[in-house]
Amino acid sequence: MWHTLLLGKWHELFFWLPIEELIQSRQKEYYDALRLADQSADSSCFVSLMLEIIKDSLIEASNASSDQVGDQVAEYVSRLLAVLGNETLSAIELMGRLGLSHRPTFRKNHLDPALDAHLIERTIPDKPNSSKQEYRKAGNVNFFREI
Repeated sequence: MWHTLLLGKWHELFFWLPIEELIQSRQKEYYDALRLADQSADSSCFVSLMLEIIKDSLIEASNASSDQVGDQVAEYVSRLLAVLGNETLSAIELMGRLGLSHRPTFRKNHLDPALDAHLIERTIPDKPNSSKQEYRKAGNVNFFREI
């Protein structure tokens, strides 16, 4: 539809948004706004409706993306907890057990979310960057309650 083509030329993001679906779900409103704009020679009501539809489309896409990211992070954290078991391990040992080699990705996807959710804890909490730092499960962890 022309909305996607026009907006997509302005920003590639709009090629991926379901704007037409939202317009179709609000078809009566859409045509009423077009008719009113034509009759009054003022397109502000149509532009307002389209901006609202675009906003709704962005919110819908954001919510779907957040759900997918949340599910993926939960899976990563679950795997981390599984390989950690009841042991106390260094980041290098955890990465080895997970089959990972890129430390920044391991930290972003596995370690930090587990620490933020208080599912694991540092053995040297006052020195988070210590070369002797290790990690263990936090006391009384219920993974599905925390995430």
